[in-house]
Parts: sequence; C-alpha cells; structure tokens
Amino acid sequence: MKNLPPLNSLRVFEAVARNLSFSKAADELNVTPGAVSQQIKALEEFLGSPIIRRQKRGLLLTDEAQASLPLLREAFDKLSEVGDILSRRADSGRLSISVAPSLASKWLVPRLNKFAEAHPDIEVWLSADMDIVDFAVDDVDMTIRYGAGQYEGVHVEHLMSETIVPVCSPQLLIGDHPLRDPDDLDHHTLLHDGSPDKDDSCPDWAMWLKAAGIRGVDAGRGPTFNQSSLVIEAAVAGKGVALAKAALALADLEAARLVIPFDLTTPTDFAYYIVHPKSKSKNKSVLAFSKWLHVEAANTHEMRAAQLD
Repeated sequence: MKNLPPLNSLRVFEAVARNLSFSKAADELNVTPGAVSQQIKALEEFLGSPIIRRQKRGLLLTDEAQASLPLLREAFDKLSEVGDILSRRADSGRLSISVAPSLASKWLVPRLNKFAEAHPDIEVWLSADMDIVDFAVDDVDMTIRYGAGQYEGVHVEHLMSETIVPVCSPQLLIGDHPLRDPDDLDHHTLLHDGSPDKDDSCPDWAMWLKAAGIRGVDAGRGPTFNQSSLVIEAAVAGKGVALAKAALALADLEAARLVIPFDLTTPTDFAYYIVHPKSKSKNKSVLAFSKWLHVEAANTHEMRAAQLD
C-alpha cells in the first residue's frame, strides 16, 4: 500500500478548502485556528509542496489542490460507508465516548456510577481529549462537545447551556482583605481560563471588570490555566478568584468548597452538545446514554438555578 497522507490533515484540508478560511474551518471542526494551521502545514510537508496560497484577500487553492477535492470528498464518503458497515454489528454493550477533559472530570465522571447502576450491561469506555473526532476512522461511538453546535454530517443534540460565574474559596471572604464587592478584587489574585474554546461570548477578566464598572484592577495579572477544570481546582485551593463555567463548578459550589462572591453572571453562546454519526441513531447503547445524559443535564440546570438565585 502506498504511503497515505494523514487522514486528520486531509479532513482539515477539506474543511479549509470548502470554507476558504482557517477560522471558519476551526469553528466547524471545534478546534483552534492554530490547530488547523498545523494540520495544513503537516500535510504540505508530507506532500513536499504547498496546497494553499495565502493572499491579502484570503486563501487560494493551488490548481493541484483544487483538482484533488472531488476525489478527496468521494474518498471520505467511501470511508464513512465503511464505518457504517463495520458499525452494523449487534450491540456489544461497549460504548466508546470522547469528552472534553474538563467536562469529563468535573461533570461526567462523578455521575457515571448512576449510569452503570441503571445499565449494568453497557460498558463505558471514556476518552478525555480535545482532538478532532473523525467517526469514519476513530473508534468512537459518540462525543460530548462544548461549542456552537454546528457540526456537519452528524447527529447533534443540545445537551445543556453554560453560564460564567465568579467563584472563590470561602476563605477569601474573611481575613485581612475580605472579598465583599468587585472593588476588593484589587487585593486578590485573578485566575485565568486559557482553554481553547474560541467562544467570544465567554468573558475574560478584562471584559468582566468592564461590565461590572470596576476600574483600577489589573485584569492581566494572575496565572493562566489551559483547562477549565484546573482554574476551578486553583480556586478551590484558595489561590485566587476565577471566572468559571457554572456547570463545571456546580459540585464544588454545592459542597461549599466554592462560593459565588458577586451576583454577576454571564450566559455564553456556546453550549454542550451530544454528537454521534447518523448511523448510530438507532444504537441501543447510544440511545440509552443520550437519554441518561439529558436527565442529568436537566438536574444540573435545576441545581445550578438554585445556586445562582
């Protein structure tokens, strides 16, 4: 067999070629523009020649790249068909799920025992990662992703919305500089969420302080973490004040490891979505897990509303 180009790079190239935009392709694939650029660079290095010309007015495909697109799309259709055929086995009871790391650790994993008790015949295989899932080639039955919900060619269900809230350890409410109103943030460390969500509606500290009408607080100081769960853990440890995703911080809020010091919340445009191939729509394990997820999401919504009231 000839040495084939990397399939993930080809998938990214197809999205870039169709959108003629790195940022639009990144949104569609739920990754960062930098990750898209790296995949294109890897493909060009593999091929030994450029496939995209960057011009002032946008992107332009080379003649060879343009000519390859119909064959590439046909190849992906065939791979998808292969995946459908291979997945037509009887339900084996094994369910492979890909979930973003922070959602896995702070929300899903603590609840999995409930699903196991209700469905002892289904064995869940959980992969916590941010990689692009290609259902045609990856051994994944379904994913839960945080994004805009615009995922083409697959089945998509809205799971739950998200809200950003300031959180901190109860320890910060007492001491030499008790945290009582936003002006007091000048005496506390700000914790920053640097996770690659690409959600413009999600406020950083500069946006939050401006909305709160607070001046004189350096919005850029404090450590940055590349996962939302790490920001929450730092806040639990009393290392500072964080802007946290409420669904992820809920367990710590209920356990009083965290508190919400100020009544200023911000809904986000992004939400959590269940995503799986259309061929899995009648899979019993997928249906059972999806149904259970919606119940847990509804419970989370009620508990979160109680915390935010």
